[in-house]
Amino acid sequence: MKNADFKWSRKKVLFILIGTALLLCALILAIANGGGRGTVAKTNAERVSFLESLGWEVDPEPVAVSEVVIPMEFSDVYQKFNELQIEQGYDLAEHLGEKATIYAYRVRNYEGYDGSVVAELYVAGQRIIGGDIHSLALGGFMHGLTRRPQR
Repeated sequence: MKNADFKWSRKKVLFILIGTALLLCALILAIANGGGRGTVAKTNAERVSFLESLGWEVDPEPVAVSEVVIPMEFSDVYQKFNELQIEQGYDLAEHLGEKATIYAYRVRNYEGYDGSVVAELYVAGQRIIGGDIHSLALGGFMHGLTRRPQR
């Protein structure tokens, strides 16, 4: 096809403009939603399903729901907690100053430990932005959301 064979028509120009506008809107929405990262967790069923996909059996309703604001500056404790989040692909530093809801679910299948264990999911903008598995005992344990192999 030669350049001289291509003719611009209003229809072609309009089609190109509309296509470009749609792509730009999709890009803006993807950036606004964290670039598509994070699992969608709009409903309780989605949060429970996420934990089950990681091998956890949890009570179907959270034992606690609370709201936090991710601090603008991390204390040593928060920095250490964020290091755990980074290890599992999350980074709370991307959410400084944002409100997050923490959903805590009782874990029923934590092997090798008799005490109470909960899975916590941090959710902001209807997406999971972090979480952990921890015991409720003083001096207990905490680790990422992925199941640990039993020793």
